[in-house]
Amino acid sequence: MTQRKPPGMGFESWIDKQIREAQERGEFDDLPSAGKPLPGAGEVLEEDWWIKKKVREEEGTAGLPPSLVLRKEAETAKARALAAGTDDEARAIIGEMNAKILDALRKPLSGPPLNLMPFDVDELVRERKGTPRTP
Repeated sequence: MTQRKPPGMGFESWIDKQIREAQERGEFDDLPSAGKPLPGAGEVLEEDWWIKKKVREEEGTAGLPPSLVLRKEAETAKARALAAGTDDEARAIIGEMNAKILDALRKPLSGPPLNLMPFDVDELVRERKGTPRTP
């Protein structure tokens, strides 16, 4: 729908035409959840349900300062790396997280001090394997 509404044509009829043409082209075929009821349809919704849903989706990080969000991401990344199937997968997870941490150290984020340093990838891989730490 990149076209503009033609002058003189009613707004509703223009939208109806766009939808009909898209249906004819098959643009609505095979959409995810097609033919399924909408989640929560028929249920009584509590006040501000959408805010509560967003907070759950954001794992409680919505509205937090960026430095605290990055700390939470680092905790999650470490847990994911420790549970990774392979050492390469763990290294990739930590490598990506370390890049974010280094970026935040170069360009400080708003909020409380970050107090976070990049992970030692080799140490984390040893911890993942349960190998004792070398002095």
